[in-house]
Amino acid sequence: MPNVLSQRLPGGKVCLQLLPRAAYSARDPAQSQTLGVTLERQQGVHAIDSDRRTDFDTWPGVLAYTPVGVEVFSESATGGEYLLMRLDEPFASELLPAAAHRMQSCGNRRALALAGDIRRQLLATQPDLLALEQCAVALVGVASSITETTQRATPKAFARVMEQLAEQFQQPLTLEQLAATYGHNELRFLRDFTRAIGLTPHAYLMEVRLQAARRLIERTALPLASIAVDVGFAHQSHMGSAFRKYLAMTPSQYRSRF
Repeated sequence: MPNVLSQRLPGGKVCLQLLPRAAYSARDPAQSQTLGVTLERQQGVHAIDSDRRTDFDTWPGVLAYTPVGVEVFSESATGGEYLLMRLDEPFASELLPAAAHRMQSCGNRRALALAGDIRRQLLATQPDLLALEQCAVALVGVASSITETTQRATPKAFARVMEQLAEQFQQPLTLEQLAATYGHNELRFLRDFTRAIGLTPHAYLMEVRLQAARRLIERTALPLASIAVDVGFAHQSHMGSAFRKYLAMTPSQYRSRF
């Protein structure tokens, strides 16, 4: 099983953590300003600065900004890959707006892209600290413009699309099939999905397959060629291309970590 990957940047102003997909129950008293980006769909219950627990279903591309003093309780039976950034107070107060409550932005394409770049660096044998620092500062810049305070409601039709992708990602899905589930034409679906998630349907499907492949590599000794086919890649080289693009390493290099 993968561990939490942590990296404190030069000067100690920022600590980056890549949290793996795993069951968890945690209470964070927010003793520092934190930013978080959802890299993988996650479902569970949470309580934000109160004792009232509510169900959540968070999609990739959600950027959350939690100021000091806002307590967050969160619990999930499966978890999901998540990037967490803790900032020291002087640095955060200089760059982030003053806030008394948690704020978040959904379908944040720029935040999701930066989180992916940070993930690649944290997974590397020798992270490029300058590249990490650059991405971290850029992510703070994105967070400084957050204005939304609540996550937009998920249309039931979109929830069905997400379930379809989760259950049928091994199959060669088409835009027409996904649009039919959504209940609108392909152009409307493509536009709405990309706006909601921050990824095109194809890019999201590749991420789902990549996450599935990573879990099989981490937990089994199956041949890489079998894993590629099992998670929906056309062949092993296709999976290898996805690993190099999104993780900057080959499947064999990823397996050597475990």
